[in-house]
Amino acid sequence: MNFVFISPQFPRTYWNFCDRLKRNGVNVLGIGDTPYDELEWDLRNSLTEYYKVGSLESYDEVFRAVAFFSFKYGKIDWLESNNEYWLEQDARLRTDFNITTGIQADDIGHFKHKSDMKRYYAEAGVPSARCCPATTLEAAKAFTAEVGYPIIIKPDVGVGASDTHKIRSDEELAEFFSHSLAVPYLMEEFIDGELYSYDAISDSRGEPLFESMTSWPPSIADIVNEGLDLVYFVAGDVPEGLRKAGRATVKAFKASRRFVHLEFFRLKADKPGMGKKGDFVGLEVNMRPAGGYTPDMMNFAHSLDVYQIYADMVTADARLFPQAEQEFYCVYVGRRDGHSYAHSHEEILARYGGSMVMCERIPDILSGAMGNQMYTVKLPDRTEADEFIRFATEKA
Repeated sequence: MNFVFISPQFPRTYWNFCDRLKRNGVNVLGIGDTPYDELEWDLRNSLTEYYKVGSLESYDEVFRAVAFFSFKYGKIDWLESNNEYWLEQDARLRTDFNITTGIQADDIGHFKHKSDMKRYYAEAGVPSARCCPATTLEAAKAFTAEVGYPIIIKPDVGVGASDTHKIRSDEELAEFFSHSLAVPYLMEEFIDGELYSYDAISDSRGEPLFESMTSWPPSIADIVNEGLDLVYFVAGDVPEGLRKAGRATVKAFKASRRFVHLEFFRLKADKPGMGKKGDFVGLEVNMRPAGGYTPDMMNFAHSLDVYQIYADMVTADARLFPQAEQEFYCVYVGRRDGHSYAHSHEEILARYGGSMVMCERIPDILSGAMGNQMYTVKLPDRTEADEFIRFATEKA
């Protein structure tokens, strides 16, 4: 089996996907823009061959790289980056090389455009926020007259909470539209809810081989826009309402043989026409693993190996990895250099060093969302998880 992995060097932990595929007997063929000598040893050791391009942004260069691998190794069976930024290019390459084990070019818009996602949520029976294209100030005022303030305005195609605006008044709305809009934006009614994700690896029938839950106490949009500490955790127990909504959404989007990251709001109060307090409401779908170190946090929380489960899905269309015997809370805190904290780095290590599974500086390119200094711990229950969050984020 020939698997072309686009940009296997970023995020840096993605060498684990390559390694587990190699263990399963797959020819893993990497394409990236990093010189081979600068790749980490673990990644180099996981690849059958690596093709360096001048820029991954150049479709022609990447196309020629895939063509070279196809000529040398035969039919390409899989092509993935597992990276939001390259999903459209992945789909185009699959179509051009007749690689049928993934999303095709004609279908990728349904997964990338937030406006397109709404009808699939409806198909799944999962409510979602009312929306409208952000075209003119007049249209925006008509929308706010219908749904009220605040509203959310964000790019129709975008990653995470980047360039997301919470608009609270006519004045803020006018200010937003006073600037030229470089890309299509979408307006959505505001949902007062807690942010959760349903993360899963699905088989060829869209059935889950692995399921997980992630919770963000502050919203991602607030974290990015207000410079808050990034705090979130992965837990072994998936609430039944989230499990039901997640599975239905996977089926509606026909998201088979993928690692998916589906975001939902859990309503804080009854919302007429949408649901009762505690119900889950669709936010957006991401046809790739959760960002940052979240896949590794899933491993710590569930006592398993999601990279191996993914590789077994590719080669066997089944889960071969045993069920976990013990579940934990894996908690991430990303602190920011500009904040003054009550407890020092050394105090955190002294108190939680025995539970610490990751501790490192975050690259500048990722620090806007993830903080500058990260601490990730594995703890037995929610009470201890909440105490760690309080201790690590308490301000001086």
